[in-house]
Amino acid sequence: MADRRGYNFSAGPATLPSAVLEEVQRDLVSLPELGVSALEISHRSPWFTDVIDEAEQNLRALLGIGEGHAVIFCQGGATQQFSMVAMNLLRGAPRSADYVVTGAWGAKAAAEASREGSVREAWNGRSSDYVRVPSPHELASLLDPESSYAHVTTNETIQGVAFHGEPVVPAHVPLVADMSSDFLSRPVDVDTYGLLYAGAQKNAGPAGVTVAVVRRDLLGTIPAGLPTMLDYRTFVEHGSRYNTPPVFSVYVLMLVTRWLRRDVGGLAAQLEHNRQKAALLYDAIDASEGFYRGHAEASSRSIMNVTFRLPTPDLERAFVAEAAAAGMAELKGHRSVGGVRASIYNAMPVQGARTLADLMHGFAHAHRVD
Repeated sequence: MADRRGYNFSAGPATLPSAVLEEVQRDLVSLPELGVSALEISHRSPWFTDVIDEAEQNLRALLGIGEGHAVIFCQGGATQQFSMVAMNLLRGAPRSADYVVTGAWGAKAAAEASREGSVREAWNGRSSDYVRVPSPHELASLLDPESSYAHVTTNETIQGVAFHGEPVVPAHVPLVADMSSDFLSRPVDVDTYGLLYAGAQKNAGPAGVTVAVVRRDLLGTIPAGLPTMLDYRTFVEHGSRYNTPPVFSVYVLMLVTRWLRRDVGGLAAQLEHNRQKAALLYDAIDASEGFYRGHAEASSRSIMNVTFRLPTPDLERAFVAEAAAAGMAELKGHRSVGGVRASIYNAMPVQGARTLADLMHGFAHAHRVD
């Protein structure tokens, strides 16, 4: 299978490890000794109990999640979490929630939360076109020490900006993070967070399942009367199986987390791979003498989503077309901003980034006008 695959730079659903896809392919029609597919099997079966238990234990091992946090598997993607977070932590609260808006997804999260309670945009990078994230010093001076929680988006897929390390918030203020596009790409100090969540379809698996890690003491503050399937306590109390979860997506997530532990060697090793890939592309941008213009300021550059422009839209289209002809797919920038976007999530091999960097060097040489 690996020999037939090109390089998929899609922002999501994103590339998956070839080893995982091959295992899924091998067992798709009939799981060994069971005679049924993972697409057919009951979520109450002993097989799936083992799957969801291993998925949780792999996440706990990779991220160092202690028993003070619950791990749950939801549906609806991060977009549903925008509402779910506020329903559980802001509805009926006496204080507002602080939102740090570093790009398009942070703005959407704040807008949805405002339906449930008072939201204050503690920092918003809109005026500078979201080219950076705030420094720790800025956050320390802007966040309300009495807020219900502080929400950040650790990596913005559209603008290609990211926090490097854990944001610092006032003591006793729960830190909530949308980690959808850098989840499992680096070690994380989970104890820093009251709640973190991530759609799986970037680094953790296929679309359909969303992981949330919730500090258990916050469960006691959730207001009564929430819809059953929008209450975090439902998932904790029923082992994420109050209703039928996305069985197949959880199964693939389990295989991806097993791959990260067994084949990659954990998140510190994965971070080094990701840094190598990002360096290849940013070096090509920086060496182009302005032919490629990176969107993000250097200190805020994402190592997951490398976003840049070329001198003209025609050249951008030509670049994307030439890349596609060479087996590099999905490099067109998001429809809201244009340009080029290379998403280099965990399963993108270093060779994929090197191949793209080589094209960048050659294309700039061929098309530069002095």
